[in-house]
Amino acid sequence: MPAKRPPVPLSRERIIDAALHIADGQGLRRLTMRRLGDALQVEAMAIYHHLPRGKEALMDALAEHVTTVQVDPAAAATWQDRARAWARASRAALLEHPGVLSLALTKPPKGSALIAITEQIEQLRESGAGDPAGAVRALRAYVFGSVAVEVQQSGWADPDAEVRDARTAEGERDFEHGLDALVAGLGG
Repeated sequence: MPAKRPPVPLSRERIIDAALHIADGQGLRRLTMRRLGDALQVEAMAIYHHLPRGKEALMDALAEHVTTVQVDPAAAATWQDRARAWARASRAALLEHPGVLSLALTKPPKGSALIAITEQIEQLRESGAGDPAGAVRALRAYVFGSVAVEVQQSGWADPDAEVRDARTAEGERDFEHGLDALVAGLGG
């Protein structure tokens, strides 16, 4: 009989990954501390060591995780290219974890998400955007709304559907078309 492997230490990252897996696979309503503890093979109370405020802290952490987007500022020369890169990265992050989209839409940005937004504003300012804070607000509103419509149209949220991916070919095309229009409007 092979030796039993020691358990993987519990960490905030492991907790968030497991919670995302549950939310994306079963929906946010099915994410309970008990179910999360079972998925991690620990007592639910062990999670509170890493998230002392419990479920509220978990929901904040999930929202922060999917809304913290980093883009290499050297990858784009103009503010328009940077804005597009940020919007595309944000869309990809949200579509990767559609189970927590509602949290991303309703929780105010905190921690690393707030830092990323500040960096985005600064990068747009440095690259010549006229109203970088206004541009970031408009881009975030556009991305969140666009992703919400795409998830809805994909059928992903329908509990009876067999849809595994919230992305759609139409969604990609519509997103790019709207992004071009928004960036052009922000430049005017």
